[in-house]
Amino acid sequence: MDFAPFIAGLPKAELHIHIEGSLEPELMLALAARNGVSLRYGDVAALKQAYRFGNLQDFLDLYYEGMRVLLHEQDFYDLAMAYLERAAAQNVRHAEVFFDPQGHTDRGVAIKTVFDGLWRALKDAERRFGMTTALILCFLRHLDEASAQRTLDEAMPWRDRFIGVGLDSSEKGHPPSKFERVFARARSLGLQAVAHAGEEGPPEYVHEALDLLKVGRIDHGNRALEDPALVARLAREQMPLTVCPLSNVRLCVVPDMAAHPLKRMLSAGLMATLNSDDPAYFGGYMTENFLAVQQALTLTRDDIAALAGNGFRAAFCDDATKQRHLAALAVYIKV
Repeated sequence: MDFAPFIAGLPKAELHIHIEGSLEPELMLALAARNGVSLRYGDVAALKQAYRFGNLQDFLDLYYEGMRVLLHEQDFYDLAMAYLERAAAQNVRHAEVFFDPQGHTDRGVAIKTVFDGLWRALKDAERRFGMTTALILCFLRHLDEASAQRTLDEAMPWRDRFIGVGLDSSEKGHPPSKFERVFARARSLGLQAVAHAGEEGPPEYVHEALDLLKVGRIDHGNRALEDPALVARLAREQMPLTVCPLSNVRLCVVPDMAAHPLKRMLSAGLMATLNSDDPAYFGGYMTENFLAVQQALTLTRDDIAALAGNGFRAAFCDDATKQRHLAALAVYIKV
């Protein structure tokens, strides 16, 4: 069976997308020219040549350099709209978008500028494409918790524009426990909580994200499979994992797609979802991730439908919206 048409039309939810990681080389260079920012890489070919990462830190070094071209509200709007147009074309019906305010405010960009540009794009996409969207504010874990607390303070005037907080950036040496207090505060404000854990970090980081940060989803979670008791808990609690296959291969978390643990996750009863992470850097958006795992792991039509359904069930949207998306998925699968 040729799965490509089925996957292309499949209604999808994306729950693990870093908006800064959707900055395609062409847009990066255009914004650099517009804003008078000098980059190490003079053209698209040179930039793409740099997308050969040995580990997460190699990627992050380039990721933060690329951020420097984002200075004005229109830049953030153009960045988000470019992603949302691609997502809508791939039948992403719901997107919960991560953003890293510290990566911008530490460069002197006002947090209002970030919020205004991203929010305007999300609202325009909802009107143009019929998508549902949300923002999740992420803390950079290589910075200290005091910086995260200040960022949460700065974001409060725009509390109605984001639904949760997350934790990303360099995982090794920065356990979730480092951010226990700021997450407790965020939850007290009614915010959802997610955290990257078990990508490069050990299974203990997944335990900490669950028990100390009290997250509602684990971002990545691959290394949880090293701990049978943790796997049993994740399956029992139906804790969603936002898995990012192309990212895992590009960052050498797994040696190749055939070795990816996604099929084992499904077999173990884990609530795995499929996502693109930083698609401009890792070689694909949602459809490309679905196609890559289907081909490498010989996923069935039922496996693909289960992954798509898990994405909507794990979303932080209200029940009515969730059921509307799931109903559309059910209709699609039956056709």
